[in-house]
Amino acid sequence: MSGGENQAGGANGADGTNGAGGANGAGHDTPIRVDHAGIAVESIADAEPVLLALGCRKLIEESVEGRFRWAQYDFGRDASRLELIAPEADESFLTAYLDEHGPGLHHVTLEVADIDAVVAALEAADLGVVEYETYPDWTEAFVSPANPTGTLFQLMEYHDSYDEGRPAPDALYVDGARLTGSGPDDSGS
Repeated sequence: MSGGENQAGGANGADGTNGAGGANGAGHDTPIRVDHAGIAVESIADAEPVLLALGCRKLIEESVEGRFRWAQYDFGRDASRLELIAPEADESFLTAYLDEHGPGLHHVTLEVADIDAVVAALEAADLGVVEYETYPDWTEAFVSPANPTGTLFQLMEYHDSYDEGRPAPDALYVDGARLTGSGPDDSGS
């Protein structure tokens, strides 16, 4: 596929839309972009040297309610981010995943400006959306990997408070700003 075109034959927009048929070609006008790829590992400390050797820089590491830790890395540019996720609790979704599949690609996170609009469009397309959760700094939902791609997609809508106490927005968000709005003229970036 050549740069500037998407699989539907429309022009790719810098605004997070795919240019296909008005509403992203998907029944909504919400900007979406790839935020990161998540890699399940037994230990962040053991896996991190691989990413550092590839030229990544560590942006942040946090615990989620004592269930698991995540650390995010980039290559010192506006995009191309990777995330390591490792279990902290003895039993969790992540320990079960690692027991069954071993370490490796776990999910692809898509940042969305309006998670409810995207979830509604996915449900209208008969795609399974699971584990919709609202946290103080973000809201997330997952597209079940029981879809034709076999991929677990995490949908993430950042709240205004997400950047408080974290790295500067230029390192925290793809292109330096979180997505906002619902159309190409209000992408927040």
